[in-house]
Amino acid sequence: MPNPRLRQQIAFEAARLMYERQESEYMRAKLRAARRVCRDWVKNSDLPSNAEIREHVQQFARLFEGEQRTANLRDMRLEALRLMRLLARFKPRLIGSVLTGHIRRGSDIDLHLFSDSTLPIESILEEEGLPFTIEQKQILKAGAQRIFTHIHVADRFPIEFTVYGSHQASEQFRSSITGQPIERADIPQLEELLRREYPDLALEDELTAAAEKVDRFQVYRSLLLPLAGVAQSREWHPEGDALYHSLQVFELARDELPYDEEFQLAALLHDVGKGIDPYDHVRTGLEALEGYITPRTRWLIEHHMEARALADGTLGSRARQRLEASPDFEELQLLADCDRRGRVPGAQVSELDDALDAIRELARQCG
Repeated sequence: MPNPRLRQQIAFEAARLMYERQESEYMRAKLRAARRVCRDWVKNSDLPSNAEIREHVQQFARLFEGEQRTANLRDMRLEALRLMRLLARFKPRLIGSVLTGHIRRGSDIDLHLFSDSTLPIESILEEEGLPFTIEQKQILKAGAQRIFTHIHVADRFPIEFTVYGSHQASEQFRSSITGQPIERADIPQLEELLRREYPDLALEDELTAAAEKVDRFQVYRSLLLPLAGVAQSREWHPEGDALYHSLQVFELARDELPYDEEFQLAALLHDVGKGIDPYDHVRTGLEALEGYITPRTRWLIEHHMEARALADGTLGSRARQRLEASPDFEELQLLADCDRRGRVPGAQVSELDDALDAIRELARQCG
């Protein structure tokens, strides 16, 4: 006989694994949860359904994310509509949690597109300045191995396009959770949903405002890329160009304070002004970052040169006292230490996009 209590325990543990993004597939989460709960063989009848796990995931989201989850849902639906209008020629369909309302921290905007080639889609994304990657993923579905093409966009919200052949636009897909026909919405249906769910919404005004919003990580990328062409004094920077140095400092900062997004950003961005005015890089860098960093990150970048002078013993006593009065003085000293150590020729560092993705993910996890 099925064990309802055991089934509930496995469902709860599997949901926790999925909410914390330790697992992304239901079956893997179930099996891992079953091993943790009973450490023995488990009958299939004691494994929870995908729908049971999803309900627990939503309970976690309601508990830990509160009202912010509702605000994000509205903004994600607006962003989905903006993208669908942009890609209207590919008959876009919104699916998944943004449509149904079952979002949680880190949820994607999931869209189906129908095209016999990804090239025209890529062209539009490039024109919009949206960074993306293409993934060919092999999945066992309905007893057969199939290859799915996904386009991942790193923007204000994570976006995943699944690209099907143009002849499949009228097909009815089924949910892996319920086995029922999948819920999906085209452009008119999503517009109707927004008007129904948010009766006070000025739809066109909101879409215009959404189009004007700039993803801060795109700003960071645009300021960091030129550093690859900024040569530095071999006496002080034997490692090479300013981007390589910045990535080294970031890696060291991430090791020191792995959950401090503001500190890691200060490490990665501390020299962006060198791509604008190498003779006054702190001031020009902060001007370019205005509005895209927090006051704490700004303060760390603003004073990182003084912290180096402090470490060298060349900073005046008044300036030292001013820095010591800040609650972030210890982190400033740590930034200066990472800056000093991030000058190793041949050191292993992340690619720039990987470094930005790591900070973006940290921002999502920490809200």
